[in-house]
Amino acid sequence: GFPRTLGQAEALDRICELDLVISLNIPFETLKDRLSARWVHPASGRVYNMDFNPPQVQGVDDLTGEPLVQREDDKPEAVAARLRKYKDAAKPVIELYKSRGILHSFSGTETNKIWPYVYTLLSSKIPPVLSDKEN
Repeated sequence: GFPRTLGQAEALDRICELDLVISLNIPFETLKDRLSARWVHPASGRVYNMDFNPPQVQGVDDLTGEPLVQREDDKPEAVAARLRKYKDAAKPVIELYKSRGILHSFSGTETNKIWPYVYTLLSSKIPPVLSDKEN
């Protein structure tokens, strides 16, 4: 997400005024497991997730058959460290937007269960875009 730090939030304030901020509260273990299951095809940048978007053949890219790799920062120990660092850095950002009354938080572990609530919020704040036929 962005902004991730108070410095980034302050820089964002200088170029625009936010009226809505969404925070997704996902359990630490869920995030760690999902990020640790990510593997990439270095040449193309294609990303696979061994849990919900696995390659057709374990460990190889679907299109080229070349080996997949796990980035160093996606290994479980690195992911845990990244998440702890993010939580510490993001806390003041969350507090800033909460104090402004523009923070909306959603909790869960599954996109298809969280998204309807996020969509409802966004739909209430953003007018629908009409096609030329509807105008």
